[in-house]
Amino acid sequence: MSSAIGRKLEYRCDSARLVGHYCTSGSPGARPGVVVVHDAFGVSEHIKHIAERVSGLGYAALAADLWGDGAQLRDESEIGPAIGRLAGDRKTWMGRLRAAREMLAAQDGVDASKVAFIGYCFGGASVLEYLRTVGGVRGVVSFHAGLDLVAPDWSNAPAGGMALVLTGAEDPLAPPAALQALQQGMTSADVNWEVHIHGHTRHGFTNPNADRANKPNVIAYNAQSDRRSWDAMSRFLHEAFAG
Repeated sequence: MSSAIGRKLEYRCDSARLVGHYCTSGSPGARPGVVVVHDAFGVSEHIKHIAERVSGLGYAALAADLWGDGAQLRDESEIGPAIGRLAGDRKTWMGRLRAAREMLAAQDGVDASKVAFIGYCFGGASVLEYLRTVGGVRGVVSFHAGLDLVAPDWSNAPAGGMALVLTGAEDPLAPPAALQALQQGMTSADVNWEVHIHGHTRHGFTNPNADRANKPNVIAYNAQSDRRSWDAMSRFLHEAFAG
């Protein structure tokens, strides 16, 4: 397989200009597509690298832009309000995810019938909320999501779907009660779900830069959990697309 080819990809949702990062291996033939949903920091170099790794698995990948204009947030004074604005306007939040899905599906060489989502932190909550409210994708993979952002009512969720939830046993943003409520909600919606709880693991465990936050009791990189969760995601996507 040839190396990944990455490029900026602009698209719109209502009046918002969104700037994603699109990657494909360049090998011939239609392939499934994976929307990669960023953490609170935006479409950073770290997220672009993840999209490139996903494309190396044989998929087309689009690192979606939720903030608009490709903005990258670096300060907590920006991050909290940005998350609050989207969480308080779920039509816009889900609309931007839907726009990313449609843009990815429209690319040459993408099998529009085979699209999945993966997301990190805020993106991890985003993909679960998309499954709860929109659906219509082969599956979603949620890495260390802040589960308080996922609404608890799954009574009107689209039936079916697949979900893999990857979380840390010591993640304060995914306490046991919230995780249990999520599982119950997904069960009620007939979601084919799977949860992996990584021991001795906190929030943000897939990001090698997590330790820079200097909050070791909240957020910390864990190389073993990072590796194992990537392997689990790879297996899950293979099954979701094959099914």
